Amino acid sequence: MSTGVAIVGAAESDLGVTNRSILGLQAQAVSRALDDAGLTLRDVDGIATTGVSRFSATQLADYFGIEPRWTDSTFAGGSAFEMFVARAVQAIQAGQAETVVISFASNQRSARSRSLGGVVEDHTPEAQFETPYGPLYPLSYYAMAAQRYLHTYGKTREQLAEIAVAAREWALLNPAAFRYGKGPLTADDVVGSAMISSPLTALDSCLVTDGGGAVVLTSAERARDLRRRPVEVLGYGERTTNTSMTAVPDLTVTGAAGSGADAFARAGVTPADIDVVQVYDSFTITVALTLEGLGFCGRGEALDWIAGGRIRPGGDFPLNTSGGGLSYCHPGQFGILLLVEAVRQLRGECGDRQVPDARLAVAHGTGGILSTHATVVLGVDA
Repeated sequence: MSTGVAIVGAAESDLGVTNRSILGLQAQAVSRALDDAGLTLRDVDGIATTGVSRFSATQLADYFGIEPRWTDSTFAGGSAFEMFVARAVQAIQAGQAETVVISFASNQRSARSRSLGGVVEDHTPEAQFETPYGPLYPLSYYAMAAQRYLHTYGKTREQLAEIAVAAREWALLNPAAFRYGKGPLTADDVVGSAMISSPLTALDSCLVTDGGGAVVLTSAERARDLRRRPVEVLGYGERTTNTSMTAVPDLTVTGAAGSGADAFARAGVTPADIDVVQVYDSFTITVALTLEGLGFCGRGEALDWIAGGRIRPGGDFPLNTSGGGLSYCHPGQFGILLLVEAVRQLRGECGDRQVPDARLAVAHGTGGILSTHATVVLGVDA
């Protein structure tokens, strides 16, 4: 099944420590993605972007000097970009736009800031029941989920560390990765790194880098005449579950179950059909909870399921093949780069980290403190 809409361009901006402005990085990502597609800004009539700063779709359009017919600036954290894919598909299907660019960039590392706008207003439940305890936002919230998960299912920090170890193995195959050339990790390295919020250490946690990316979408019919092999959007789904942890009845269950089920149903595929998977890895626990929610394994099974090198290069479940937010790049919101990597894998452009014969991919974003969840299924013709 297909939506009749395809991704026709995908690119990163400069990554790492760039000393560039946010809009400068946005311009890099968008211009590179358009060039990848064989298009120009004159072709763009739709923009979707959001950010850790105030640069919305309106400001990006102004910066580019264009007047789009359609925009979206939904702020949902790291899942926003997978949500944007759904919105862009719907806009193109409805004739509101012909060519949509989805983009994001941040200069967090150059700016020496990890702020994600996590300011708690005085009247909210989290201000009353959580803030007085001084949690680190968002780390301490994910740490609570990790603590509950390890306790409930009798798992160990060493098992959880496998997610970071595997991400580093993939990053060593990606010259664009921030940790490229830094050497492999062991579970002991991860567990023994600085404790930040128990049980999560520095190496259980994502990077802080500059960077961004962009993807370009248009109709599948038009895509056939463009420069690159089109990657069709087959399905999508989303869920919004909570703002604070006070509202969460079970920290080991996420909205990925609903978003994934909808995406797979729309695409007419099952988790077993997927060749390559890109999921948000803000922290190691995020990956475990997401794999279970998406149905790749049962509840409480993820850490056993990934053991033995299954998610490392050469394993039978290629996961976060760029190196992910843990070892490749994390500019505050990573969801756009999940899409970029999924597209490149399906087009066969990933060099040493290429997954052979990849035809179906999932990109899944998570935002806030396990608050928002969005899943996209992508595919190419055999």
